[in-house]
Parts: sequence; C-alpha cells; structure tokens
Amino acid sequence: MKLFKAQKQNERLWKIALLALLSLLSLTVIVGCNATANSETAPEDTQRPILVEGPMPIEAEEFAERLENVEKETSGIYDFYIGTVDDYPVIVVKTSKGMENAAAATAVAVERYNPVAIISQGTSGGHDPSLDVFDIVLGKRTVNIGALKTGDRDENEGIEPTEWIPMDLMASEGSAGEDPDAENIRYYEADEELLAAANAVKDSHTKGKVVEGTIGSADVWNNEVDRINWFHEKFGTSVEEMETASAAQIAKAYEVPFLGVRILSNNKTNDGEYNPNTAEVNQEYVYEIVKEYIATHLAE
Repeated sequence: MKLFKAQKQNERLWKIALLALLSLLSLTVIVGCNATANSETAPEDTQRPILVEGPMPIEAEEFAERLENVEKETSGIYDFYIGTVDDYPVIVVKTSKGMENAAAATAVAVERYNPVAIISQGTSGGHDPSLDVFDIVLGKRTVNIGALKTGDRDENEGIEPTEWIPMDLMASEGSAGEDPDAENIRYYEADEELLAAANAVKDSHTKGKVVEGTIGSADVWNNEVDRINWFHEKFGTSVEEMETASAAQIAKAYEVPFLGVRILSNNKTNDGEYNPNTAEVNQEYVYEIVKEYIATHLAE
C-alpha cells in the first residue's frame, strides 16, 4: 500500500515537472519569435550604407582615409573600411584586381552590409582618342568585353579576333555559346539618381573633363591599338579596366543601385602616358559624389 502511494506521488511530481518544462519551452518559443521579428525589422530602422569599391590600395585607401569613425573588417582577401561621411554610413572595400575579385567582394558586401547604393571606381585605360589622362568617365553603361565567342575554324585556319562576336551571359538558362539569343552585347545601365549626383558635382573635378560613356571590363590588358579601336567601334567603349562590369552584374542581381566611375590613367590611342596620381584624384571626385547623393537622396 505504501509502495502504491509512493508511485502515485512520483507520478504527480513527474506531471508537475513535465508541465513546467512545457511552459518553459513555450516561453522560449515566444521569446524566440519576438527576437526573430525584431531582427527582421531592425534593418528598416538602420541606415543602409553606401558602398564604394576600389581594386588596389591606391584606388581605395585615399577614400578610406576620408571616412570618420572608421573600423576595419576583413573577409577573405577583401578589406572593408566602415565609417561615415556627413554622419551617414559609408563603407569602402578594397576588392583586389580582376572580374572575379570584384564580383566576390560585391556579393560579400551586399550579403553582409545591405548597401543602399554601390559605386565602383578606379583607374582605366582610354579607348576614346578624344579623352585625355585625368578625364573621368561616368559609366552610363558598363559592358563585359571579355564575354566573346570565336569563329568556327579548324586547325591551321588561323585566328581572327575581329570576327569574334559578343556573348550575353545573362540571356538564358541554356548554353551561351549555342543559344542565338545570347549573341548580343549585354550593357548594365547606371542608376539614374547616382548618375545625376555625379553630374551635379562634376565641376569639382578641375584636372580634366567629366563625361558620360561606356566602361568596358575584362580580365585582359589590351595594348594593341587596333584591338582597342575595335572595341571602341563595336562596343562603344570609352575606357577599359578589370572590375566594373562584374560588380554591375552582381548589383543588378541584388537590385542595388549602381554606378561606375573611372578616370583615365593612360590612353594608348593618343599617346597619353600613365600617371598614378589619377587614382587619388578620382577618389576626391567620388567623395563629392557620395556627399551629393547623401544630401539629395538620403538625408532625413
């Protein structure tokens, strides 16, 4: 009899303990849901930063030095300088050179920092003989000049680069090399508000012209003037470099406003000699663009 009562008492104690545990779990779920809801709404209450990209140290660090309240974070080989301009959050990323690095750094930045706008900037080589060293091209459009399909030629039939045709890598889910719809030039258009901000402060650049044009990008360094002229005529390129088009492609995938800004550091079409000081001058101008964009589109 005593054993039976003891068993009953133990059962009651287990039921009480089980109810307490269930209550605790329910409370945890409620708190967790509230925390999730708060985390989902937090970005709406936080100012989304402007992202400024530069490939090499001379193309990124001068701008980073202009930031206030700077902290540095690193992901892989990509350095992010997190600070403010006119009390608005701005992040400068040193992407390193090349299309793959620019794309990867842009994707990391979008996922990690959720930027409100992206400006890819740096130096470039001229394709337009009317442009001189220290002139700046605002990328009204950007194009990948490395996405090309060669002609169908057998062994010993030679190489004919002027017969190569463009490939639109974003045209379809099928083969870009076999789909006739992919045999077109893909241009990435600049965001109109970023472009307007850049034009609004172009008088601040006093060492050359500021023009709208087409930025061509590829992991190729073209020194053949005939080849440069071919791109200028076929693709309408004003300058060439190795990053902007891939960053523009990622920005478009995430629907983030984008603008490319490139200064001519040399121009083989008119014998314009390389000048490394152009990198700093371009960052000075982009700094004015950022301030204008903050004042006209982001200030509360």
